[in-house]
Amino acid sequence: MTSSPPAARTSTVDGDRNKPDPVFPYGAVYFRKSHPMADEFDRDYAVAAEDGLNSFRHWFMWGSIEVAPGTFDWDEYDRQLDLAATHGMTTVIAEHAASAPDWAIRRFAHARYQRADGTVVHPQMGAASATGGFPGLCLDNEDARAAAENFLTTMSARYHAHPGLGGYDVWNECNINPEVCFCPATIGRFREWLKQRYASPAEVGRAWRRYGIADWEDIDPPRAVIGAYPDQLDWQQFRNDNAYQLMAWRIRTIRAQDPDCKIIAHGIAAGLTRLAGGAADDWRAADQVQTYGMTWGSSRHGDEPWKQLHAVDLVRSASRGKPFWHAESYAGPLWMQPQVIGKPRDEGRIASPEDVRYWNLASMAGGATGIYYLRWRPLVDGPLFGAFGGYTMAGDRTDRSDMMSRVATWANADAQRGLWQSKPVTGDIGIVVVPETQIFAYAQQNGSAAHYTAAVTGAYRGFAARNIQPDWVHIDDIDSYQTLYLPYPVMLRSDQQSRITDWVRRGGQLISEGLPGYFGDHGRVQTERPGWLGELFGAEEEYVEFTPDLLDGHPLTVDGTSARGGIFLQAYRAAGGEPVGYYGDGRIAAIDHHLGAGRTRLIGTFLGAGYGHAADHGGDAAGAGRVFGDLLSWTGRQQHATTSDDRVIVRLHEGDGGRSLWALNPTREAVRTTVLLGDHQAPVCTTDTLWGGEASVRGDRVLAVTVPARDATVVRLA
Repeated sequence: MTSSPPAARTSTVDGDRNKPDPVFPYGAVYFRKSHPMADEFDRDYAVAAEDGLNSFRHWFMWGSIEVAPGTFDWDEYDRQLDLAATHGMTTVIAEHAASAPDWAIRRFAHARYQRADGTVVHPQMGAASATGGFPGLCLDNEDARAAAENFLTTMSARYHAHPGLGGYDVWNECNINPEVCFCPATIGRFREWLKQRYASPAEVGRAWRRYGIADWEDIDPPRAVIGAYPDQLDWQQFRNDNAYQLMAWRIRTIRAQDPDCKIIAHGIAAGLTRLAGGAADDWRAADQVQTYGMTWGSSRHGDEPWKQLHAVDLVRSASRGKPFWHAESYAGPLWMQPQVIGKPRDEGRIASPEDVRYWNLASMAGGATGIYYLRWRPLVDGPLFGAFGGYTMAGDRTDRSDMMSRVATWANADAQRGLWQSKPVTGDIGIVVVPETQIFAYAQQNGSAAHYTAAVTGAYRGFAARNIQPDWVHIDDIDSYQTLYLPYPVMLRSDQQSRITDWVRRGGQLISEGLPGYFGDHGRVQTERPGWLGELFGAEEEYVEFTPDLLDGHPLTVDGTSARGGIFLQAYRAAGGEPVGYYGDGRIAAIDHHLGAGRTRLIGTFLGAGYGHAADHGGDAAGAGRVFGDLLSWTGRQQHATTSDDRVIVRLHEGDGGRSLWALNPTREAVRTTVLLGDHQAPVCTTDTLWGGEASVRGDRVLAVTVPARDATVVRLA
């Protein structure tokens, strides 16, 4: 233990702190005090290195290290970095200021998290680490934040020159608890945030329609989510801004001691589900770091093929060209967690070696250039005992760890260096993500973004089911795409409406679901008709209906193709546009329009929600999804690749490492398929199979590909 001022620790191991990263970072979370035990470290590192793993991440928990004010116990953490350097591995230090020491919880009792009703959150054991001090203290309190900053400063000063250090993970699973915090310090920060946006308390009162606000001290955040009122929209936006300001503070603190270190973070791929309420904004998190990533496990979320790929694609989009990792993957069972109760074994609940292989390759196909597991060896106590790890609780090898070793060795072979220098090609179509729309939906639906999520993920599913590659596109990034699909556009700020209109005028092709911009600034209904409908879409509203309980799978036709909608419905009169779709009662359901050099197609309900409902409830998913192929045809774009068997999912990569084809087979039987590349793709003369089955050239842009069960075939194209 030490109580000395921050200083770099002299490593007992020789090594180059500036050594290059592995070809493909491949590892696991290893040490979360108090497991594994110290007498097991040497053996475990030797086994991991022998099996081809090249990196470990450890939780450096404030509550387990600063055992008394100014007194730090680094012994077991020092061992981790020394052993990493000895075995040629890298160490990712995962800071956990979110685990507060008991002495700090006593000293800063006022900084404990508070719920909306004023009740205090008391410290408890951590489910993912059998130590106390969770969920930590509210760092909006300056004294508690200063104490946490001292821990981060001491930690980064100690390890900044260590040859075993690979970087710092500055936020584990970037999101916040929607139930906290309502302590006085957080409310004070909210008032300061409002001062940057409103000239006076009276202006806040007018905007919020709470006209009795006379002083900043009169302002209190909404204590319940009861509707999309301006105070709730401001409160949710503040919570997001505040969370990412604290992320920036952690980065500044660490960089003050280690200015050249790699900064890493990983979220939960929840930008479509928990950005509202939980501040899980993958774009904002990725923007602050050099390498981003995600926690994702099919046993929790479901093993349907689209689910993992939609999460990988989300994180790839958020990373905006930066490298990203599947930062916490699964390689072992998940037995008694509430998310999996009732699920069968073969949905990922009891992971098989074949599951581990497929999950790895699916993430790689989506562009991930690093894979870590939630555990190397599983915990031995708490609710997550035995979970996630590829090795046994005693650290012994398994058939799953053998598969991990096989993939790790392949991914880090010199022959694969070029593979990771290329990236997935830009998608066939972009699906627009507007954070403010999700926040509005969350507030309007009393704390649930389920309607928004159903619409956006359903659209992804509809395109992906036809091997059309959909990309997630943040509203700020639409200029990078020529063809976009705008799901659930119910609320858009006026500046966002102008941005989209300008993009279309310049030549963009926009397919929009119904009720675009129905609610505008401050969440108010835009009563001017036709307004934006007329300008951008050549339409005016004839009828509107907000009855989500009555509209599941609502039928319509678009260009003669039967489709399904849902959640809300809008019918139109032509106001310069051309009707191209109808509801069953004859009312206009879809309108085409030209504006400047671009054009639009407006569809009056939510096709994504309709497709998802059909797929999840035994409906005609194939019929409901046919319209998505027709929509791509409407744009005039030819998709990158089609297959004769849609069970096989195809992704193309291009870049400095050349061109490659990834063919994924999520099924449990081998599949032989023909892959036809689009006419815009370069012809293929030869193939070199890097992993999996077989591939052969059958024409300039035609390949015969065999993909083994629960596997992938990876082919270099030349």
